[in-house]
Amino acid sequence: MSDVALMDQLVQEYKSLKAEVQKVIVGQEKVVDEIICAIFSGGHVLLVGVPGLAKTLMVQTVAKALGLSFNRIQFT
Repeated sequence: MSDVALMDQLVQEYKSLKAEVQKVIVGQEKVVDEIICAIFSGGHVLLVGVPGLAKTLMVQTVAKALGLSFNRIQFT
């Protein structure tokens, strides 16, 4: 597969994943973009914020969209 075809596939997967997440999460586009970028690059994400920003729901939604399991670790 050529580099152009691989890039087209990556863009389509990005758009598909983002569309799935945005069905549930509204108003957090920058965070969603950063999470997807981290996933595609093999990185890690630490979500920090006040209660009620849908951090847990966002990660659950991304995991479900990718067919992954989800575990929550809380440091309080």
